[in-house]
Amino acid sequence: MNQRAAHYLSVLLIAFTFQLNAQTASIQHSKPLENAKPETVGMSTERLARLDAMCQSAVAEGEVPGMVTLVARKGKIVFHEAYGMADNTAGKKLEKDAIFRIASQTKAITSTAVMMLWEEGKFRLDDPISKYIPEFKDGQVLTSFRYKDTTYTTEPVEQEITIRHLLTHTSGIGYGVIDGDERFKMIYEKAGIVDLYTTKPITIEENIKKLAKLPLHHQPGEKFTYSEGLDVLGYFIEVMSGMPFDEFLSERLFQPLGMKDTYFYLPDEKANRLVTVQGPTDDKGWEKFPVTFYDTDYPKTGAKAFFSGGAGLVSTAKDYATFLQMYLNKGELNGTRILSRTTIASMMGNQTKDLFGGEGSYYGLAFGVVSEQGQAAGGRGSAGTFDWGGYFNTQYFADPKEQVVGILMKQTQGTYKDQTGWKYRLLIGQAIDD
Repeated sequence: MNQRAAHYLSVLLIAFTFQLNAQTASIQHSKPLENAKPETVGMSTERLARLDAMCQSAVAEGEVPGMVTLVARKGKIVFHEAYGMADNTAGKKLEKDAIFRIASQTKAITSTAVMMLWEEGKFRLDDPISKYIPEFKDGQVLTSFRYKDTTYTTEPVEQEITIRHLLTHTSGIGYGVIDGDERFKMIYEKAGIVDLYTTKPITIEENIKKLAKLPLHHQPGEKFTYSEGLDVLGYFIEVMSGMPFDEFLSERLFQPLGMKDTYFYLPDEKANRLVTVQGPTDDKGWEKFPVTFYDTDYPKTGAKAFFSGGAGLVSTAKDYATFLQMYLNKGELNGTRILSRTTIASMMGNQTKDLFGGEGSYYGLAFGVVSEQGQAAGGRGSAGTFDWGGYFNTQYFADPKEQVVGILMKQTQGTYKDQTGWKYRLLIGQAIDD
């Protein structure tokens, strides 16, 4: 075979491989989210005015400096408004297309990417992660700890950490600087683990290989411990796809769904749309939250090299609503199949039994899910509603029975007056009128 023919064959093989791994067309064809009058999809304009009044009041009374909220039903956006300020010190008004740090809302996106690769038959959910990231072999569980010098003792794991454990926060991995156990804060800090975000030139591969050698809170599968498991899976996605994690999400998920404002790191032309993280001042105002263990400007400054699968993305209300709408459409949007409805059914099942501590809910493979008990308690949606939130005070839910998506985006730290998180959800539910 001559050189030209060999090159042509190589190009064909690459193209064929990409085609196999690209998202597929669907025989279903739901439209992208578009605006509509509430009454056309069984929502009351008059009752949605209660949501508007609540948001206005929350800003006026100093609960939050500003917020963007979005309500969609049956694939139609019926309420999308911005309130207050994106940056009080700079006098910058909040706009509907503002970009927010979504923190732990990243987890559902990473979990979705894992399940996309699972659908290609690349692995089983109960495979040990060490099969793909060998550094996790021979895991250890913490048994004793000396605060004086941070030395500790361990015992071997009884079973290895699996991909399912990582998806469900039952692996025993901790969360370092935000961990509820002071011992793990000290262990992770000494090892130089990056927990959430960084402006430093660190990769997820470097971080996860260090994390793999550290002790666990408990035996895998024994308890629910909120963790960096989704960061491990971000690196796992790189291993299994052969692509940088940010490129995989962009090419395989964001572009097909039309999520044009979701990134790990913002392009320069969109950086001015990033909302400032604000905290309360002594005179009941708001100011930029100071640098702590992270720099709040991480999405637009620094090395831009760390792709945190558990907390690193930024997005808009509409982009995240689009992602959730794909789930309400049972895995399809605009004629593109992201996941099969059969996969989503498994993802929404109770994966943690009684290990998850949320009253009236359980944990699936990507979300918290409201149970019958949670529905009966009121204000949370129908049984099967899935939800979560983010560190910078963002919340979302999607109700498959009522075909409703609710998004509430804020960027605050250090405030305890905010009551909008439960109110917006209740007020969306009461506006259903069919």
